[in-house]
Amino acid sequence: MADLSGLLGRSLGKLSLETAAAALVTLLVCLAAVKLLLKLARRLLARTKLEERVRRYVLAALKLLLYALTVIFTAGSLGVNMSSLVALLSVGSLGITLAAEDILGNVAGGLVILSSHPFTIGDFIESGGVCGTVEEISLNHTKLTTPDGLTALLPNKELAASRVTNYTLLGRRRIAWKMSASYGAPTETVKAACFQAVEATEHILSDPAPAVCLTAFGDSGVEFTVYCWTETGDFWAAQFALAENLRSAFDRAGVEIPYNKLDVRIQKDPEGGEA
Repeated sequence: MADLSGLLGRSLGKLSLETAAAALVTLLVCLAAVKLLLKLARRLLARTKLEERVRRYVLAALKLLLYALTVIFTAGSLGVNMSSLVALLSVGSLGITLAAEDILGNVAGGLVILSSHPFTIGDFIESGGVCGTVEEISLNHTKLTTPDGLTALLPNKELAASRVTNYTLLGRRRIAWKMSASYGAPTETVKAACFQAVEATEHILSDPAPAVCLTAFGDSGVEFTVYCWTETGDFWAAQFALAENLRSAFDRAGVEIPYNKLDVRIQKDPEGGEA
């Protein structure tokens, strides 16, 4: 600041009437140019598909840049050493940038999110192991409400660079529920019980059609997976209802749901004792 004050003091000490008049003309011309360029920028941005908030941020940044150039040009007309002034401004801006690196990174991430539209307010998303409904998108962070009623703030810098799953974008969501049946239960019987459970569950879509597949052979049972689709807003209710209906359907069909157990066998040795 002392160097900048000294630089301006020496330049203003040499100020003459002609220099002041030239600087005033330069200032007026620059202000008129700024007004014209901002008006043109507004018209161009209005033709784009950018959100209103992004347009405001772009216009604010452009206005700041144009006014900074106006100050530089006006200072040059006053006889200020521009190389020194630019150097001082560069050092100052570098210090500010380093001090606010995380903030600027979040702002850049927020602009990316607002311009690319990977999700919007009301969407149910998952990122970095956190899932929830988007409540707010600001330049610094994105606010989610998780299924258990908590509020999560995700930094836009990390959110823009990580994998984001949007469960709302397609308007529907798939349920994949795994069930195990004993090895003694016929495959057709198990599948029929699963389809009966699906038919008894509300909010299950008929298109795409539900499917039941044998997916694994476990230590104590055979694993089946029920695949069905529901609208995004009905996902949790349909999933919980399907689990209850599957158990009831297995009971009616006589299908045993296996659990971990240990079989102990006692054999008699040739001498008549127990081994």
